[in-house]
Amino acid sequence: MKRIQLFEFEDFNWLPSFIRSSITNLLALLLKMLKTKDVVAALIHDIKMQHDFKQIVDLGSGSGGVMIDVIEEINKNSNTPVNLLLTDLYPNASVVNNINSLNIKNVRYQHESLNATDFKNAPEGLKTMMNSFHHMPPESAKNILKTAQENKQPLLIYEMGENNIPILLWWLLLPISIVIMVVMVLFMTPFVKNLTFKQVLFTYLIPIIPLVYAWDGQASLVRMYTFKDIENYLLKDLQNDSYTWKIDHAKNVKGKKQGYYILGLPKNK
Repeated sequence: MKRIQLFEFEDFNWLPSFIRSSITNLLALLLKMLKTKDVVAALIHDIKMQHDFKQIVDLGSGSGGVMIDVIEEINKNSNTPVNLLLTDLYPNASVVNNINSLNIKNVRYQHESLNATDFKNAPEGLKTMMNSFHHMPPESAKNILKTAQENKQPLLIYEMGENNIPILLWWLLLPISIVIMVVMVLFMTPFVKNLTFKQVLFTYLIPIIPLVYAWDGQASLVRMYTFKDIENYLLKDLQNDSYTWKIDHAKNVKGKKQGYYILGLPKNK
């Protein structure tokens, strides 16, 4: 397996919440700049043509991610709107209450925990994982795919990047890559939505946020599963006649590659 299990600071519970939310703010800005919502919305539109659903159940939603923008895009010109249910294994009560208090049309954040490795009692609908699958170690990742197939639930996994650089080259370029990403954060921060004094302080005077963002961004690249990792390990024992799997590059409106996706669909439904 090419993927390596490096750490990301976001994985640790001890990471201060204001740093975590600052990283989330930067990621949200990056996703907006890349127009990721259009890429994901197009994918989901195509899936709905193959397998109809009335609800999307987003797994590992964290602070909401890109799916809130995606559902607005999907429902923009639809006579039969799709609902979005945000979920997490460890939902943050303040985040849940904040999103629910906004009364965003067709969006609700579930207070109860939802384990992505067990769909047996999961709410009905298309399950999605946005830019979070690489956080899962191999056995957990495999169990997510397995539970989708066993319970005949549709599943869309999207990753905005790809693990397509040789590992040795990644290590050699890491110092340069870190510097580039730190500089990016310095330019991006003024455009962040809901910018706080703490985020400004720990970006420009005590540059902890840029360093955390830079490391996590680079580490996530080599933590992503390659197509061969998925085919030869994660899906190796999961092929059957009742469920189909597809792994492909995602593309933007100009036809350029923008990440990849794993799509699992039950047959004859």
